[in-house]
Amino acid sequence: MGAYILRRILLIIPTLLGIMIINFVLVQFVPGGPIEQIIAQIEGQGDVFGGFAGGSDSPDAGSMTPGDETYAGARGLPPEYIADLERQFGFDKPPLERFLNMMWNYIRLDFGESYFRSIGVIDLVLEKMPVSISLGLWSTLLAYLISIPLGIRKAVRDGTSFDTWTSSIIIVAYAIPGFLFAILLLVLFAGGSYWQIFPIRGLVSDNWEDLNIFMKVADYFWHIALPITASTISAFATLTLLTKNSFLDEIKKHYVMTARAKGLSEDRVLYGHVFRNAMLIVIAGLPGVFIGVFFGGSIIIETIFSLDGLGRLGFEAAVARDYPVIFGTLFITSMIGLVVGLISDLMYVVVDPRIDFEKREG
Repeated sequence: MGAYILRRILLIIPTLLGIMIINFVLVQFVPGGPIEQIIAQIEGQGDVFGGFAGGSDSPDAGSMTPGDETYAGARGLPPEYIADLERQFGFDKPPLERFLNMMWNYIRLDFGESYFRSIGVIDLVLEKMPVSISLGLWSTLLAYLISIPLGIRKAVRDGTSFDTWTSSIIIVAYAIPGFLFAILLLVLFAGGSYWQIFPIRGLVSDNWEDLNIFMKVADYFWHIALPITASTISAFATLTLLTKNSFLDEIKKHYVMTARAKGLSEDRVLYGHVFRNAMLIVIAGLPGVFIGVFFGGSIIIETIFSLDGLGRLGFEAAVARDYPVIFGTLFITSMIGLVVGLISDLMYVVVDPRIDFEKREG
């Protein structure tokens, strides 16, 4: 097992490098870099996209001919000012040198500072992380607590009326987009048109620091109740059907019939024999599910509930072309995702020690 883990760890290096190279190359072809953003604000366009859309009165403002060193919309600015901006952002160096410098800094865990927020990337990520942890942790936990018992019950009562009507609810839940369900929750329970039960802004109340420990916990869950419900809806449906199908596959196998023939009770057969094998794929995928919800949180849900998490951070960084934030968070999330992939494989061994990846590879 040690050799397998070592190979997987060594594989992380070229995989991570490939991810960074591909994204760095793609960014070079995307118009509207940070210098263009600053120039657009100086020219009064608001952002660089106004220039590309032809929003400027100048005929040359939205274009740059091949070989022209002038940025789009920058013809009225002194060349010395543009050169100074390039030095500040590091764009006076060729792309290969910029990439190598960036990766060398990342290896040393130096992720730089945001171009437009005057704050380190790590500090910025840590600032947004409580929201993402809240959504990821509680959404995953809630999905598993509901889906596993429900999926087992549906497998045991397969074909009954219980299985039929719960399947109908699951299909409807899966078909509803998370953001649409979030709006529905706002309308019903956050003062939209009916009841004002839950707040619609922030992770905690303004007076949270003045509350005692019990009130703080209550206030925290009061604020995240609706966002978690909205972000759990689709994961709950998928996980329930996965659990049901896994149990149905195991229940039909010969070892289950043998256990029943020995006179074991149905609960002993179900939870003593079937459960470990059926839950292998469900439990082993727990780290991946959590990380998926944690880093892939819905930007729309965060926006609807006024939550400032990593989802909104990534979107705003992409719009503003804040390259340190874009590449810093990409490096961190890719690294964590690759490590979690290894942890997911190890979870298979924890759940079922009979699995040996080294023999499978051999």
